[in-house]
Amino acid sequence: MQTSKFDLLTPALLVDLDRFESNIRKMQTTVSLAGKQLRPHAKAHKCVPIARRQLQAGAVGVCVATISEMDWMTAAGIGVLLTTPVASRMKTDQIAAAAKSGADIRAVVDHPDQAMMYQDSAARAGTSLQILIDLDIGDHRTGMPCDERAIALAHQIAASPNLKLIGVQAYSVSGSHTEGADERRSHSKRAIAQAVSVQKEMLAAGLDARILTGGSTGTWDIDTTIPEVTEIQAGSYPLMDAAYRRIIGSGFAPAMTVLTTVISTSHLDRVTVDAGYKAFATDRPFGPEAVGLEGVRWQWGGDEHGILHLENPSRPLRLGDQIEFIPPHCDPTVNLYERIYAMRGDRVEDIWPVKNIQR
Repeated sequence: MQTSKFDLLTPALLVDLDRFESNIRKMQTTVSLAGKQLRPHAKAHKCVPIARRQLQAGAVGVCVATISEMDWMTAAGIGVLLTTPVASRMKTDQIAAAAKSGADIRAVVDHPDQAMMYQDSAARAGTSLQILIDLDIGDHRTGMPCDERAIALAHQIAASPNLKLIGVQAYSVSGSHTEGADERRSHSKRAIAQAVSVQKEMLAAGLDARILTGGSTGTWDIDTTIPEVTEIQAGSYPLMDAAYRRIIGSGFAPAMTVLTTVISTSHLDRVTVDAGYKAFATDRPFGPEAVGLEGVRWQWGGDEHGILHLENPSRPLRLGDQIEFIPPHCDPTVNLYERIYAMRGDRVEDIWPVKNIQR
């Protein structure tokens, strides 16, 4: 017998399958029609069943941010691009060992010493590694500056016997979160143009730079129009969150919610639910958004509590009532849970495990 969401212990992380499947179809269709490949970022969900559904829809693999995410996905036979540079021989050895065992792994570097570490690890393991150059296109977070240093690094990789240069990575954090459609379009195109310049110089030098991977949910409809971009790394689109809805509107439906229960109604002007800092990401300047409930204002109430101020509630709230919320930020919210309840209407159709161990 299928479980009803009303039987779940709260707080619980839910995914509306109808919205989720629609979001996956929309992104994949748009990317495919643009003649590009989709390699969604699995850091948004850290969930193999979701990654498999993205692959079934047409994705060529996934992106991962950490070694643990890499392990989780490759163990399931899913090809990965590790989008974060590493600076540890322990990690490069682990990546090389995974590649030796047959895992489909791509990695990025933004420093000559990283290329040397990968070369040494791959040589000791008796394997080869596919490498992209991570380019800094304006955020100064990671990435080699888009100048002669990137070209020199490309030549170093190409000359390394156990490394195979396959392209560049260019991701703009600020571009994905720039508000205003015109401003976001201009920002993203300016940022990517820096990577395109490096890519063209690499190609002119006879280097393999056929891949230009990057992009995000925030710029999905922009980066798919840039001819040189070959691969889109959007991550949040299957689930969505309040932050991206504020930026890009209703292009993708909010499929992920946190189910909560009203546990205190002692005051006429507010109620308390059983979800606080440990149930939602808190890195945005706003809290979660109630679903199907207007005229309330969220206030953090602590680790386990959220307070709803009843300014002009669209329906009465009673002890034991359940309320769903759209999280402020999906990635770190998912990371707080061990499982996702996949819902078809009010029925639990499946339970998906979440990988939430970091290293």
